[in-house]
Amino acid sequence: MMRTQGIKGPSYKFIHGNTKEIINMRKSVKSTLTELSHHELLPRVQPHIHAWIKLYGMNFLYWHGPQAQLIVTEPDMIKEIFSNKDGAFPKKELPVYMKKLLGDGIVATKGEKWLKLRKLSNHAFHAECLKVSMIPAMIASVEVILERWRQHDGKEIEVYQEFKILTSEIISRTAFGSSYLEGQHIFDMLARMGDIIIRNSYKITIPGIGNIVKLSDDIESEKLEQEIRNSFINMIMKREKAAMEGKWGGFGSDFLGSLLLAHHDTDKAKIISVEDMIDECKTFYVAGQETTRSSLTWTVLLLAIHTDWQDKARREVLELFGLQNPSPEGIAKLKTVSMIINESLRLYCPAVQIPRIVHKEVRLGKLILPANTEIIVPLLVVHQNPEIWGEDAHLFKPERFADGIAKATNSNTAAFLPFGLGPRSCVGLNFSVTETKIALAMILQHYRFTLSPTYVHSPVHLITMSPRHGVQIMLEAL
Repeated sequence: MMRTQGIKGPSYKFIHGNTKEIINMRKSVKSTLTELSHHELLPRVQPHIHAWIKLYGMNFLYWHGPQAQLIVTEPDMIKEIFSNKDGAFPKKELPVYMKKLLGDGIVATKGEKWLKLRKLSNHAFHAECLKVSMIPAMIASVEVILERWRQHDGKEIEVYQEFKILTSEIISRTAFGSSYLEGQHIFDMLARMGDIIIRNSYKITIPGIGNIVKLSDDIESEKLEQEIRNSFINMIMKREKAAMEGKWGGFGSDFLGSLLLAHHDTDKAKIISVEDMIDECKTFYVAGQETTRSSLTWTVLLLAIHTDWQDKARREVLELFGLQNPSPEGIAKLKTVSMIINESLRLYCPAVQIPRIVHKEVRLGKLILPANTEIIVPLLVVHQNPEIWGEDAHLFKPERFADGIAKATNSNTAAFLPFGLGPRSCVGLNFSVTETKIALAMILQHYRFTLSPTYVHSPVHLITMSPRHGVQIMLEAL
């Protein structure tokens, strides 16, 4: 059906589809080192998409096992997919292991339940909530990291690991009123679950086989899922007990407090279950930590290379705040820092692709798509398309965002998608960008940094875009 409409792709192979080819391509790039160029990102991170676009064009079809996957890179089509006007392009069911990691929280669920959870999250991440409780917690977390960095003045430091601790600390403080050390066991278990997802991302299993034969990853993931659930139940019970003893003045003003308030609401339409609370906690832990860790790491890498932009950003920060901690009003005025963050998110977007599913036959642009086709929007392709961004699309040029996101491209369509688009765009956008701005501002106030000669450029698609060997920088206190 797709071939008659001019859509081509690699031919289907029995059971595996094209996954064996994808695995082989990923293995071959893993063994080669890449030069420090943003031009090489797509062939490095998604070699199969790079190879097949060259062979079959900007939109093509390939097979993940028996599942047809349509790659869509045209902005007008992408806009149509994400606006999802008639519910024609819903989110797909999460893969088995991802479902164990995130449950049926806001990322996965649909319909009435999604609306309820979205309203709750919108309130939790509202500008006023950020200002009152979350920004002070973010600043306190960055102070802890900067205190640690004092021992590294003039030395090398690996920031990908450092930002894991920082973003985990911020999630712990802003969401659960605790420290990273208290939540470390949960983070460790979630990271182990993440490893299982990465190991299985291109493995094809026969449906129903898990009911007969339990694989080692099935056994481990079930155990982890139960342990994570128990940890969150304990956290919830501790908070309820403290609230009954009057220690929090209600359930508290953090994310967990807002979930508990909804759980105990007298209005049946607003009530969420204990399982909903657990799934939302897992989602916030994973999505909040992984994505910001990735974007902070790549932004620091880019500033370590482009020290002229680092100096410009530092001047802006010092003009606004001096050596004082960032204020909510000042954070909103960080224009140069915002341009740098947007350009970093364009080149090194944490989520490298966004999937959707076609439930029933539907028209998309000029194409008629059959039911059960999965649609993949590869962000790296869209974000580095010269037709949209100009011939310098592969270069780090924050000035392209000088007049805002809308005027950064040659088109006014869906071209900048680090947080998705439309009604299902990321609810934590403001939280993540605010966190990144605060961390960068406070680092720039205290340090100048350059790229270490030991750094090896090797971006890889895990759960987010990650540096396989970390990012090493040289710190110099100001």
